[in-house]
Amino acid sequence: MAARAGTRGASGERRRGPRPGPVPGVPCARRGLPVPNPRSRERETLGLGGSMAQGLIEVERKFIPGPGTEERLQELGGILDHRVTFQDIYYDTPELSLMRADHWLRQRQSSGWELKCPGAAGVSGPHTKYVELTAEPAIVAQLCEVLGAGVLGAGGVAAVLGPLKLQEVASFVTKRSAWKLVLSRANEEESLLRVDLDTADFGYAVGEVEAMVHEEAEVPAALEKINKLSSMLGVAAQEKAPAKLIVYLQRFRPQYYQRLLEVPSSREKPQGIKDADSSLG
Repeated sequence: MAARAGTRGASGERRRGPRPGPVPGVPCARRGLPVPNPRSRERETLGLGGSMAQGLIEVERKFIPGPGTEERLQELGGILDHRVTFQDIYYDTPELSLMRADHWLRQRQSSGWELKCPGAAGVSGPHTKYVELTAEPAIVAQLCEVLGAGVLGAGGVAAVLGPLKLQEVASFVTKRSAWKLVLSRANEEESLLRVDLDTADFGYAVGEVEAMVHEEAEVPAALEKINKLSSMLGVAAQEKAPAKLIVYLQRFRPQYYQRLLEVPSSREKPQGIKDADSSLG
């Protein structure tokens, strides 16, 4: 899909790339206002404690899907859970202080706000591991900690965007087919795996195999299942595919993309951009 020329934003940089309008069948969020979540979500935070609210841990592996991926999922007993179209808006400071610290703030239509925070260090490989925060008080508290800001008082995420100098850095629409399956039907306690097949409105398609766990001790077993299913889907052992956001920034916001790659060598590079150059070819 060809990118469209745009206008210059307040920062002076030229905005390029698609500016999606309303998504059919999904009420648009008013800019700057949080979107209420109409249903219970698997990734809801479990409570507050320590320096960061404790959320579910997302372990996932991205891959490039082929024309036969959905058929293969059916052969493996996968069930198509739903198809959905949604818009994501990502926010950060002009210096990308969040992303460079491996924190990713997103507002998704009909789902609300989410902040992905890096999980504890573990086994290296072509996967990522994040703690997902969706309760707004927990998100605000973590944002203030990462950005070195004082307590900003009561209010949701939208209320702190201005004080924290957070602005929109990316916006795109995704069409998703969401699958779920259990590798072993004989084991009733076998954890559920989810496979999302996404196509963004700027022409990039990516899949991800995902498991949600409550504790760090559960991560290795979840990773083993993810790698097993990935292999059954024909994904090469060391295949790495970049996230939609990273591809969007490389294509339409190259200044931001370069800034992400310039994380000082003394710091751990964010999971979301590791090996981005080789993955993007």
